[in-house]
Amino acid sequence: MTTHYIDLRTRPDPESSPAELLGVLYDRLHMALVQERIDSIGVSFPGYGTSPRTLGNVLRLHGPEDVLARLIRSDWTKGVRDHIQHGEIAAAPADALHRTVHRRQFKTNVDRLRRRRMLRKGETEQQAAAAIPSSVEQQPSLPYVRMRSRSTGQPFCLFIALGVLAGKPTPGPFNSHGLSRSSTVPWF
Repeated sequence: MTTHYIDLRTRPDPESSPAELLGVLYDRLHMALVQERIDSIGVSFPGYGTSPRTLGNVLRLHGPEDVLARLIRSDWTKGVRDHIQHGEIAAAPADALHRTVHRRQFKTNVDRLRRRRMLRKGETEQQAAAAIPSSVEQQPSLPYVRMRSRSTGQPFCLFIALGVLAGKPTPGPFNSHGLSRSSTVPWF
């Protein structure tokens, strides 16, 4: 159950934007959740949507107090410690509303979609172009964090969407990015 939280805030840096620092921090969190096999920590972004397409400069971790403490004691922030500050683990407000924080995927690059189709189906460029018109390309307006795929090394945007606010929590596991379409985190 996501009874506690801790805020990790990026510090101003003349060489990197808050979004870049948040991306590095989030990528390290992802690796720590995978390595430690933790599925009880969810994330939220208190600065979500305060300006267009941004998540702000705070990554909030939600989870059981003992699991958060174990994660904070581990060495997962190595390399970014000078760029972040974190508060203390605290109990989430008892009267907080709850919501899901989850990933949304979009068809954002029609050329990539066509290349994938050509490889999968053995089609020519013209066949793939006929099957996938330019009109399928979407321009999402959701906030996102830039990540790098561990398997391919390719950069990608992890778009973050919010579920509806609810009065009661819905417990359950989170994925290795701390996201879920069904499990909620306190929203405050």
